[in-house]
Amino acid sequence: MTAFRAAACATVCLPLWAAGAGACGAELSGATRTIEGTNYTVVFKTVPETISTGAHFALDFAVCPRAAAPIPRAVRVDANMPLHRHGMNYRPVVTAQSEAMFRAEGLLFHMPGRWDVTFDVDTGARVERLTGTLQLE
Repeated sequence: MTAFRAAACATVCLPLWAAGAGACGAELSGATRTIEGTNYTVVFKTVPETISTGAHFALDFAVCPRAAAPIPRAVRVDANMPLHRHGMNYRPVVTAQSEAMFRAEGLLFHMPGRWDVTFDVDTGARVERLTGTLQLE
């Protein structure tokens, strides 16, 4: 590949990937949800797919930078019930599976209702919070 072609690909291909043009979360199978932020896109799924009240579950998720956003140094996950003004009784542990793939384990919703799941994407210089909603029956 010539230097010109490599530069052209870096100019065209990388921004398309970073913007989530079908690549973000492609490693995840099953039902996924997508949250679009200013600098990042998060695609996630629950494991197991159907979660139950009072049962631990995990989240598998991808964090994809948009445009020129840096690769995150860390990601934190939490959840709360905005209508009840409380969070979970457990603190999930996030483990990086690769540069863009993560797993959060130890989540537990102790009552049914609307839960807001937050992903704090930390670049070292700033934190972007992305929020998605899960409804537990």
